Amino acid sequence: MPSTPTPRILQQQPERPSDLQQQQSGSNDLQPKPTAQKEQQMGEGSYEGSRDYQQRTEEYLKKADVEADAEAAKPRSEQDARELDEAEKEGRSHSKGEH
Repeated sequence: MPSTPTPRILQQQPERPSDLQQQQSGSNDLQPKPTAQKEQQMGEGSYEGSRDYQQRTEEYLKKADVEADAEAAKPRSEQDARELDEAEKEGRSHSKGEH
């Protein structure tokens, strides 16, 4: 006759200061609230990050010699060109989009 396992009794642990940081993601009822707008972390797709990127891009295009930068970025040899093509093919093989 198989024996039934004895149920484990879990003991309640005292609360520690680090408990708030170790809670599961998705639960936000115990997470500390940010005190100031500047302290919030900017995530991908944030309006502030998008504005900053747009501003830096516009400044670059106004000041930079884009043609000279494009020329400097060209491969210096046939071997460099082959290596760049291989790296691009490898990267595209891992993408979900265009191949």
